[in-house]
Amino acid sequence: MNSIKNLTFKIVYYSMTDASPESTLPLSLEACLEAILFVAASPVPVAQLAQALGRPLEAVEQAIANLEVQLAQGRGISLQRHEGKIQITTAPMLASIVENFLGLEATARLSRAALETLAIIAYRQPVTRPGIDAIRGVNSDGVLKSLLSKGLVQEMGRAEGPGRPILYGTTTEFLQHFGLSSLGQMPPYELPETPDEERNVILKD
Repeated sequence: MNSIKNLTFKIVYYSMTDASPESTLPLSLEACLEAILFVAASPVPVAQLAQALGRPLEAVEQAIANLEVQLAQGRGISLQRHEGKIQITTAPMLASIVENFLGLEATARLSRAALETLAIIAYRQPVTRPGIDAIRGVNSDGVLKSLLSKGLVQEMGRAEGPGRPILYGTTTEFLQHFGLSSLGQMPPYELPETPDEERNVILKD
């Protein structure tokens, strides 16, 4: 599957750059990245972009940073980063216009419990449900199922230790929901430490 994606990216790239002698206006790496991300069906790992474009990883990272700045200048689209992957999305401030055009209902409001749980996951990820329960002081199983069904959180493997509990983290949908380009845009916040978390004790329901 990755080989097919790389081939698609290369076709897009070389069709834009046109290596023929008649080509006098080669497009920038930023333009090539924008085109590839535009046609990509899902977030693309930076390493895969570098491989497809045949450019050093550092050069692609710099081009991504440049493109991010360009798209932030009053454009209708923006770059979104999550877990080392990049994608193009509509600008968060235009969500209501896009929803109206597509005939979608406004984004459903999250309950207080959901927001509380989501905040813990966002700042502590990857984190287990017992770890979340230890901070909230109540069982979070129902809330977690709701957040999973909404696509705002995802399973990220299992923790080492008794029972090997599932680890949870946020998704790209989480970033879109709150109008963030990356997790780095979240305001700094310190959640309380708990003795149970420090000892990796798995709490029972």
